[in-house]
Amino acid sequence: MPSTTNAPSGRQSGRKKGRRARLIVIVLVLAVIAGIGYGAYWGVDSVRASLPQTTGSVQLDGLDGNVQVKRDGYGIPQIYASSDEDLFMAQGFVQAQDRFYEMDVRRHTTSGRLSEMFGKGQVKTDEFLRTLGWHRVAQEEYDSKLSPATKKYLQAYSKGVNAYLAGKSGKDLSAEYVALGFENGYKPQKWTPVDSVAWLKAMAWDLRGNMQDEIDRSLMTSRLGPKQIADLYPEYPYDRHKPIVQEGAYDSATKTYDPSSSGSTGAQGTGAAGTGLTGGAQAPSGLQSQLGGLADALDQIPDSAGLGPNGNGIGSNSWVVSGAHTITGKPLLANDPHLAPQLPSVWYQMGLHCTSLSQKCQYDATGYTFAGMPGVVIGHNQDISWGLTNSGADVTDLYLEKFSGDGYLYDDKTVPFKTRKEVIKVAGGSSKTITIRETDNGPLLSDRNDELVKVGKKAPVGTTAPDRGDGYGISLRWTALDPGNTMDAVFEIDKAKNWTEFRKAASDFQVPSQNLTYADVDGNIGYQLPGRIPIRGEGDGSLPSPGWDAKYRWTGYIPQSALPYEYNPDRGYIVTANQAVVDKDKYPYTLTTDWGYGTRSQRITDLIESKIKDGGKISTDDMRTMQMDSSSEIAKLLVPKLLKIDIKDPYVREAQQLLENWDYTQNPDSAAAAYFNSVWRNVLKLAFGNKLPKELRVDGQCLSVEPVDNTGPADEDRKVRECGQRDADSAQPDGGDRWFEVIRKIINDEDNDWWKAPKTRTDKATENRDELFARAMDDARWDLTAKLGKDIDTWSWGRLHKLELKNQTLGTEGPGWLQYVLNRGPWKLGGGEAAVNATGWNAAGGYGVDWVPSMRMVVNLDDLDKSKWINLTGASGHTYSAHYTDQTDKWVKGELLPWHYSKKAVDDNTSDTLLLKP
Repeated sequence: MPSTTNAPSGRQSGRKKGRRARLIVIVLVLAVIAGIGYGAYWGVDSVRASLPQTTGSVQLDGLDGNVQVKRDGYGIPQIYASSDEDLFMAQGFVQAQDRFYEMDVRRHTTSGRLSEMFGKGQVKTDEFLRTLGWHRVAQEEYDSKLSPATKKYLQAYSKGVNAYLAGKSGKDLSAEYVALGFENGYKPQKWTPVDSVAWLKAMAWDLRGNMQDEIDRSLMTSRLGPKQIADLYPEYPYDRHKPIVQEGAYDSATKTYDPSSSGSTGAQGTGAAGTGLTGGAQAPSGLQSQLGGLADALDQIPDSAGLGPNGNGIGSNSWVVSGAHTITGKPLLANDPHLAPQLPSVWYQMGLHCTSLSQKCQYDATGYTFAGMPGVVIGHNQDISWGLTNSGADVTDLYLEKFSGDGYLYDDKTVPFKTRKEVIKVAGGSSKTITIRETDNGPLLSDRNDELVKVGKKAPVGTTAPDRGDGYGISLRWTALDPGNTMDAVFEIDKAKNWTEFRKAASDFQVPSQNLTYADVDGNIGYQLPGRIPIRGEGDGSLPSPGWDAKYRWTGYIPQSALPYEYNPDRGYIVTANQAVVDKDKYPYTLTTDWGYGTRSQRITDLIESKIKDGGKISTDDMRTMQMDSSSEIAKLLVPKLLKIDIKDPYVREAQQLLENWDYTQNPDSAAAAYFNSVWRNVLKLAFGNKLPKELRVDGQCLSVEPVDNTGPADEDRKVRECGQRDADSAQPDGGDRWFEVIRKIINDEDNDWWKAPKTRTDKATENRDELFARAMDDARWDLTAKLGKDIDTWSWGRLHKLELKNQTLGTEGPGWLQYVLNRGPWKLGGGEAAVNATGWNAAGGYGVDWVPSMRMVVNLDDLDKSKWINLTGASGHTYSAHYTDQTDKWVKGELLPWHYSKKAVDDNTSDTLLLKP
C-alpha cells in the first residue's frame, strides 16, 4: 500500500485555473441540497478526494529505485527512472492517478463486462463483445505470443496501477465512482496485464477497414442495381490523387511474389459475383434483414477506442518532409489522428525517460500514450520519430453460413460448431449465461441480434448455393481474432535507433494495420506498411462471401517482406492521409478495394509543393499551418456551377451571392461555408440519400417510396411510408470524399439519372443537374433560416458546426445535472469533411462535429526541444481538475504547446515534482 508525505491540500498546479473546479463543487453541493442526486450525499470531500498527488513523495512496494514524476503547467508528466521495470511501473501509477475511470471503462468494454458497471442496459452490448472475444484472444497472446521482456513490462505496469488502487475507495478514484456507487455499489478490481493487451483489440476494431462498406453494398441491393451501386463506389482516382508509395519501394514485393506458392491474389473486381450471389442479383430478403440487424448491432457497440464512426471521411494525417526542404536542414514530421471527440481525450501525453540509457534501462521516449497500456504509441525518442495513420487495409470478411443440424455446411459436409458458454454479471440484476458459436471462419455475429437470426425466406442467392432452409447466419473472419504479438512492437519501436530497427519493430505491428511514417536525427525519412493482411482465395472482400465454399477461404497473409515501404524518396517528402498505399497496377496483392479517396492527401501534397517550389523551405510553423488548412475541395468543383444557376427567389439569390467571392476556406465565422455545406448536404440527400434503402438512412427520417417488389411503372397509389433505421453519425450519404468522387464522375453529365428527384408537396420533380442544384440551394436557404435566422449577416459555419466534449459514460447517459458537471462545450469550429483540418460531420445526420484531429504534433528532428504538440482536452480525467480541458481552447485555435524533451528543458518547465520511493 503506498504511503505519502508532504501531500499538499490542493494537490495540483494550475490553481489559478481552478475557478471551474470551484464552480463544479458548488453545483454538486446545490444539486444534493435540491435533492437531485442519486440518493446519497455528494459534497466537497467526494469531489476533491480523487485529485492526484503531484508533489511530495509516495512509497510504492515493488520499486527498485527512486522515480521522479515531473509535471509541467499543463499537468503533463515526465517520468525518470533507472530501470525499465521501474519506468513502466511508474507509468501505470501515474496514468491511474489521472485516468483510472477511463481505464476501467475501457477494460470492461474489451472484456464484455460493461453490465457489471452500468447494469442491464449493457447486456446486449456485452453479448456482442463476448462473441467477438477480444479479452479471450488477448489472454492467448499474453500466454503464448508475447516476448518475455514485454510480459515483464506489462507486469510492472499492472503493479503500478494496483499500487495506486491499494486502499482506495470509489470516491478516492474518480467522481464517477461516487455516482455509480449510489446506484449499484460497484468497486474496481485489480488491473492485469491482459487488460492492457486487450486494449489493442479495441483499437483494431475501430480501425477494422471496410466491414461497414461490405454491409452497405449488400443492403443497397434491395433498391439499387449493380450499375447504380458501382456508381456509388467509384474507382480510386489514381490519375489525380497520388498513392503513398511512388518511387519503387514495392520492387521487393514484386520480386518475392510467387503465384504458385502464395495462392491467388484475390484481385477480382467488385461486384455481387464475388459473393456467390447470382451475378448482379438482389441480395436475399433474409440477408437484408440480417445485415440490417448487424448494422444495428454495430451501432450499439461503444466507440471503444474513442475512434468514432467507421466511414470514408474518417482517418488521419501524417506527413514527413526531409531536410532538403526544411529551414533547419533536418526532417519535420507531423501527425494528427482523426478520432471521435471524447472527454477525456483518447490520448495521454507523457515522457518515459531512463536517467541513463543502458541494457538495464533502454527507453527515452515521449509522446502520446493510451491510458491503460504501457509504452508510447506515437512520438519520438532520442534518435527517431514516428506517426500513425490508418491504412484501411481490408482485414475483415463477413461469411454467409448455411446451418445444418447442429453445425454448418462446408464443402458439402456438416461441421459441428465450436461452442463456449459465458456468464455476464449484471449490476443490480441477475446474471445471464450465453452460448457463443463459432465456425472455422469465426464467431457467429448473427447469434447476437434478434433480426440476425431471421433468415432469407424468398430470394435465391445463386444457382450453386445450398438450399436456404431456415436461412443463413453471418460469421466474421478478422485478423485481430488470431493471436499475435503487436504489443511487442510498441516497446520495440519506442527504443529503435534507426530505420533498420524501426522496420524490424514494425514487422511485429500486426493488428491494426497502420501507415507508419518515420524520420530520424540523421536526416532520413521513410514509410512502412506493416500488418497482417490476408490473401483471399476467391472474392475480393467487398461483399459477404459464401462460407460453405472452401474456394473463398483466406489462403494466408501477405509476407511482411512484401509489404510496401519507401525510404528517402527523391521528391523529399511522404504524405499519408488514408489514400491508396500503392498503385493497383504496380503491386501484386490486393490490400483493399475501399481506400479513402485521397482528397486530404492530395491537398497536403499540393500545399507542400507550393511551399517548396523555387527552393522554398518549410518551418515547424508551416507544418502547423498546413494542419489547420480548411479548404473545401468539393466546393471548388461545385461552386462555379452553382453560381451559374439563375435563381428567381430573392431570398435564395441573396444566399447564393455569399458564394461569389468565397475562397473555399471553412472558417468558423464564414457565412459562405455555412451555406455551401448546407447546399452540399441537400444535393446529397436529393440525388442519393432519398434513393437508398431504409437501413442506410437516418433513423426517424421517413419517405414515401415504391415497394421493393414493385416491378412495374411508378405508381403513387402503391407507395409506402418507410423510415430510416441508422444512427445519424453512420447514415449515408455521409458526405465523405467517396461522395466527392461520385459527384465528380457525373458532374458534367447534366441529364444523368441520379439528378432526377421526385416531386413533393412543395417542390417540382427535378429532371437534370441544374434543377436539382437549384432545389438544393432553395432547401439550404430555408434550412439555415430555421437554424440560424433569416438575416444571412448573422450566419456562420461555426454556429452550425459545433464540438461538444462528452464523458463517454455518465456524460451521455447520466441525469442532466451530472452531464453538466462532466461535459464541456460547445466550441464553434472551422474545418470540415475531408479537409486537412478534418472536423468531420455526417451530411445525412446534421452539421455537428463527429470526429476531430484528436491531437496534433510536429516533431523537429534538428532540435527535439523545438517540437510542438497539443491534445484535444487535457492530461486529467477528473472533471474538477485544472487540467481537464486546459488544452482545448488552444486546440480550437490551432495553437501548439512547447514539447519539452531534454532534461534541461523539462526541468526548466517543471511545476510539480513527485518522488516515488521503494
